Amino acid sequence: MNRSNAQNAASALTAPGGNPVDSVLERLGRIPHSMIALIARIGIAAVFFESARTKVSGMTVTDNTFFLFKEEYKVPLLPPELAAYMAAYAEHLFPLMLVLGLGARLGAAGLLAMTLVIQIFVYPSAWETHTVWAASLIYIIARGPGALSLDHLIRNRARG
Repeated sequence: MNRSNAQNAASALTAPGGNPVDSVLERLGRIPHSMIALIARIGIAAVFFESARTKVSGMTVTDNTFFLFKEEYKVPLLPPELAAYMAAYAEHLFPLMLVLGLGARLGAAGLLAMTLVIQIFVYPSAWETHTVWAASLIYIIARGPGALSLDHLIRNRARG
């Protein structure tokens, strides 16, 4: 690329009177919340839904799941059988809520609570992973699911 082409390419990236870094940052700042929220919702939902599918066979919680909750997960204050059922159902329901964007903040709050329990009682050394999960979930709780959600559609219909 000759100097003239390089200058033209650079000037195409910049706003008049601006520099390339500011221009790129300004363009990145235009990414809609709805797109970020949708990516966060689908990404974190997939993590928990995949975990849910390992806990069941068809619609039945597996013996291996009960074993894991008795021997490895050991959540305090809950009997292992109850914890296994709660986790299996929650990991199916809350991700569905996120993907549909229906009660998305509630679904994100449920998964954030699960994340905290996993971090504190089950795998405390996996804080790096749990921090990434928490960041996505907190974003959804704080900013909502965005325009690409049933929550948004319902809210707009209710406003008339």
